[in-house]
Amino acid sequence: MQLSPEDAALFFKLMPALQTFANQHLKIIRDLNSVEQYQNISNDKRVKLRNALYKKPDLFDAFVQENPFGFSSDELAIVSGWKNFVAGDFFIDRVLKKYAIFIANNKVYGVLALVEPLQVVLDGMPFPAYVKTVLLPFKGRIIYDGLLEGYNIFFGRGISSSMTDSYRAAKQQGKIIESLDPGWQPPEFKTKIRKDWRPLLDEIMENASKLRASAVDPAVLSPAFGLVRASLEFASLAIESQNDSKALGKILRKVERAFRKAEDALYYSDYEF
Repeated sequence: MQLSPEDAALFFKLMPALQTFANQHLKIIRDLNSVEQYQNISNDKRVKLRNALYKKPDLFDAFVQENPFGFSSDELAIVSGWKNFVAGDFFIDRVLKKYAIFIANNKVYGVLALVEPLQVVLDGMPFPAYVKTVLLPFKGRIIYDGLLEGYNIFFGRGISSSMTDSYRAAKQQGKIIESLDPGWQPPEFKTKIRKDWRPLLDEIMENASKLRASAVDPAVLSPAFGLVRASLEFASLAIESQNDSKALGKILRKVERAFRKAEDALYYSDYEF
């Protein structure tokens, strides 16, 4: 997902003005004194100027105080918020409908593209992609600053799996960072009235306890019944102790053993010798 056309236009109104102002103080690029001139410089020069600016965050306050381009208070508030930037190298793990997933330093960010989808910006670079950029707050969301340098590196299955694990864990735990505004906290999951599964599960477990295969039944039936009982035991504990991962893991391993017994029985039922 990317910014709306209106918000994208606002970003490209503010950022060149800030960069031009910064250059007037830092003297990084010769003969750059206007936004129009900034629009015509190369990306390499923009990166050089950008990097110098983020080393002098006091320039954000100076820009807001001087307001050399006559911006509104709302526009200046956006620029002032950019002091809360996050700069560095990021893995882009995937692009979702809501935002792209950026990962760095054990943190997972939901980042919006600007004008073009990131797949287009990255020119077909496979995910996970490794990039250098700066993340910025923008109207309660996160964007990147328009300059995205890609590293031409291919990652094996280990790195890809690690990024997937980080994303899935952050998603499950509600820890995807969706804003860089001070004091922002991940939204709490909506409180819903939990259904009481205990009566139904108790009834099923009582009936399942009666499942006993006889000597004349197919060999796979007994381990199948064992798998049912182990799974019900896991479900029962999940209801009572959903946050006890150690106990749940112990029962889950019991389920896995029951599964392997059923798998072996099925394998040997078709074994030819």
